[in-house]
Amino acid sequence: MRAVDVVSFAYRAFAGHRVRTVLLFVAMAIGVGSVVVLTTLGEGARSYVVGQFSSLGTNLLIILPGRSETVGGPPPLLGITPRDLTLEDAEALLHIRGIRYSAPIIVGAAPLSRADREREVTVLGSTSHLYHIRKLQMAYGRFLPEDEALRQAAVCILGHKTKTELFGSDPALGQSLRIGEYRFRVIGVLAPMGESLGMDMSDVVIIPVASAQSLFNTSSMFRIIVEADSREIMDRAKNAVLRTIKLRHEGEDDVTVVSQDAVLATFDKIFTVLTLAVASIGAISIAVAGILIMNVMLIVVSQRRAEIGLLKALGATRQQIIVLFLTEAIIVSSIGSAFGVLLARGSVWGIEKLFPILPLQIPLWSLAVAVAIALMVGVVFAVLPAINAAKLDPVVALSRR
Repeated sequence: MRAVDVVSFAYRAFAGHRVRTVLLFVAMAIGVGSVVVLTTLGEGARSYVVGQFSSLGTNLLIILPGRSETVGGPPPLLGITPRDLTLEDAEALLHIRGIRYSAPIIVGAAPLSRADREREVTVLGSTSHLYHIRKLQMAYGRFLPEDEALRQAAVCILGHKTKTELFGSDPALGQSLRIGEYRFRVIGVLAPMGESLGMDMSDVVIIPVASAQSLFNTSSMFRIIVEADSREIMDRAKNAVLRTIKLRHEGEDDVTVVSQDAVLATFDKIFTVLTLAVASIGAISIAVAGILIMNVMLIVVSQRRAEIGLLKALGATRQQIIVLFLTEAIIVSSIGSAFGVLLARGSVWGIEKLFPILPLQIPLWSLAVAVAIALMVGVVFAVLPAINAAKLDPVVALSRR
């Protein structure tokens, strides 16, 4: 039996039952489309998180005050060492070989007012090193200079959104405003920026860290971020940071140092597992489509007994009958997969319009896996109907009994 005859046989079967054929295509398309869309969303979420961390800068170490440890007693309790990070700790880290920048950070909320306008704003206290670590850009003006960052200088940098809300189209440089109980002079405005790890850098006010200590009445740092010279020395720099802080804290190992790469690797593992999990859920719909193919083809066998009997009477072997039905299943799976890919592309396009913040791009491996699973499921679930058709006795089949 020639290949063209096999395809022609399958085409006549589809054309004779168009509604049933369309339903099979739709079932397979939904299965393939869901796998591709879900994996695309998983990969997009992973890329978004990686991009958020990358926007912080590169080769970063984040020093957090306190070290979590288990202490005695059933059940285990969580003990936190009480010592805080200080401005002097941040300065000491600059003396470590391989550390390029060290930015102590204090974060808090305070009322910001100018004339008759007032609002609550996020205040970020730091030094000039934050500009390099966070890869900030100025719209105009200047950032915190070195000689003003470590003393209580009454200067501030406005985020682009904050400037617009307070000053509108009026110039802000050199103008005074009030943060809490203190007056500050605007020396710069940041260029428009998006969010990074939940903080909108366009909607902040940056002041010298010493001024932030007075504003929030605290001497402790929220965290310290340091930047190493290169990725190759990250481990060595981390160990040096731990030794320096331990030495300054009277031998207490009371800080947690997290590398940017370690955080990214953790998130990457989490999102990889989630992507595979949601893809497996989507694959269930392909299995459901396969069961539908099997049930429909079992019905087809009973409806086409005379046709099968005639083929066998003309000399068709059992293997040829099996090939005919498996070919039908492969064609259904292939066309359904093609529609599924188109459905996925349209769905991803729609999601991109609704959530432009997500960097969505269909992974090629998800297309290959989804189509391969669809073809495999179609063939596997068509085996039983094909075998049943091949077992039919031609005499009984032609007698319609």
